Amino acid sequence: MCASCAPVPDLPSTSEEVPTDGGSAFEQAQPLVIGIAGGSGSGKSTIATAVVAALPGVVCIQHDAYYRHRPDLDFDARTQINYDHPDSLETELLIGHLEDLSRGVQVSLPTYDFTEHLRAPATISVQPASVVVVEGILVLADPDLRSRLDLKIYVDTDADLRLARRIQRDIEERGRSVASVLDQYFSTVRPMHLKFVESSKRYADLIIPEGYNPRAVATVVDMIRSYLAVGRQSLISPL
Repeated sequence: MCASCAPVPDLPSTSEEVPTDGGSAFEQAQPLVIGIAGGSGSGKSTIATAVVAALPGVVCIQHDAYYRHRPDLDFDARTQINYDHPDSLETELLIGHLEDLSRGVQVSLPTYDFTEHLRAPATISVQPASVVVVEGILVLADPDLRSRLDLKIYVDTDADLRLARRIQRDIEERGRSVASVLDQYFSTVRPMHLKFVESSKRYADLIIPEGYNPRAVATVVDMIRSYLAVGRQSLISPL
């Protein structure tokens, strides 16, 4: 999944693919859960897409699909919500979905309408998978969510580049104006990044510099392949 993520270049060649038949290591174990965090526009989604494209049996869950549904507020009030604060997200629902997937239970992921600032009626049905990637700016900031991640990745990208990407995305995909994007950036995005996102970098097992890095992504893919072959003991120790 990760349908909104951008296409990515080809990865460098890595080790041979691991068979995923009924006798694979995963079939006897819980899924590997990977968290990918970093500032808005850092390249998290591109990296998540690369992982999904490179391996079978991987699903991607976007944390920002779990923004709280607030139909009790009018549109103007919803635009004033601080969407970069952890409280804006229904992370407890995401954790519940991860627990269901770990038990082999199908889940229905929410979708979010960023133009109306409301949860959309449609949901996305996801079957249990060998690898679950959770992507979002605050994935490493929440202790309960963080404790459920087997591998924690932080994408560290220059602030100017992140802002340029955010402006382009919000105008093209979310119907925003440059003025509204900049107002939100300086009022909430940047302060919350410094308070919650940047500070969560210390929890990462792996830091990927400057956004999409093919060699770093290839390393992650090799780690996942090793896990699928021999289990969790193949993962690196936290840095």
